[in-house]
Amino acid sequence: MRARPVSPSLLVDELADRIASAPRDAWVRVAVDGAPPAHPERLADDLVAPLRLRGREVLRVSAADFLRPASLRLEFGRTDPDVFYAEWLDVAGLTREVLTPLGPGRTGRVLPALWDSARDRATRAPYVTLPPGAVMLLDGAFLLGRDLPFDLTVHLSMSPAALARRTAESDRWTLPAYDRYEHEAEPTRTADVAVRVEDPRHPALITS
Repeated sequence: MRARPVSPSLLVDELADRIASAPRDAWVRVAVDGAPPAHPERLADDLVAPLRLRGREVLRVSAADFLRPASLRLEFGRTDPDVFYAEWLDVAGLTREVLTPLGPGRTGRVLPALWDSARDRATRAPYVTLPPGAVMLLDGAFLLGRDLPFDLTVHLSMSPAALARRTAESDRWTLPAYDRYEHEAEPTRTADVAVRVEDPRHPALITS
């Protein structure tokens, strides 16, 4: 694989052009996948305005609002990397409330947030109905390799050394989970778009 350096603004423009080129008679479900130090939420946020300028309605969703209740996430302790990898995300809830309703022939009625993990209770967020052609931008980690029905996937890739260097000491227990993700899901290979972000100021598009 080769890496093509791009500026952050060019990366956003290229992604926005690609997303906006999708047919306008259907919804576009986009995943921006990456570990927290890669800041997938920033890239997802940066895509909102350019997509709206290209005539697309946009809904931002975060996987952090679709975690399972603490009683399930922390059943085997607070620092189990295997549970963190496989069990923290409410895959069924995310699929049911966001991804399936935006599939072909569906309603477009989605719930943008399901669970407030800080308060450990339902968010009580209202449902919203997106018109065909709207884009749903989801940020989070471990989004690939789960057979989730996305229309475009973007993976923000970091080397193990860079990830370890930029992970807070309190979160270093999660590093084995990201190593497992790389080996099992191979996100750099399987994503539609892979971006190396060793330094967020100098991203590089990965090409085969």
